[in-house]
Amino acid sequence: MKSVQTEYLRPAAAEDVPTLLSLRAEAEEWLHTKGTDQWSDPETGERAMSKWRESIDEGRAWVVAGEHDEVVATVSRGPVDRDFWTDADRPETALYLYKLIVSRKASGQRLGARVIDWMSRLAALEGRSWVRIDTWRTNTGLHDYYQRLGFQHVRTETPKHRRSGWLAQRPAGELALPDDLLPVHSPTNQNGGTVSNLEVPHQRC
Repeated sequence: MKSVQTEYLRPAAAEDVPTLLSLRAEAEEWLHTKGTDQWSDPETGERAMSKWRESIDEGRAWVVAGEHDEVVATVSRGPVDRDFWTDADRPETALYLYKLIVSRKASGQRLGARVIDWMSRLAALEGRSWVRIDTWRTNTGLHDYYQRLGFQHVRTETPKHRRSGWLAQRPAGELALPDDLLPVHSPTNQNGGTVSNLEVPHQRC
């Protein structure tokens, strides 16, 4: 029998910042053991943290809470990154996914895939065609992970001031786990029913 899933999505709040920073630090340590230099540059990390706080302030950062309401994952959406995507890519047709991190204690539960599915459903509801990502150019393991989830490599950009640039996209509305969708805000509402609201602020391209 399939176990009942208790995880749910909610908007990140200012009080989540220490936990999110811990998630990031844990991810950095884990990536180091995998032989990748992703997030190893302190300046890159400081810049990323500034963007993260901005995303929270603007309502673009989300967290996944677990059985005891502890934060076990996070994801953000944001505007198109013009270091990578051009007018020829029709940036307005895509939702841009950033900072997907899952805690190590929640690994193996396919939370990343479920979060991406939620973003995919959201992109379709907004009338977009794609969910797009850019990832660290040298992290081939991460490239493989996204490709297993249906992302197609578009190209790799190599601006000198950036270490990311492996670009990929997946069709909006495509789901890897259609029978295991994440609820939003709370696992149950006041009447005991599942909350399925997908509304979040629309991004500016």
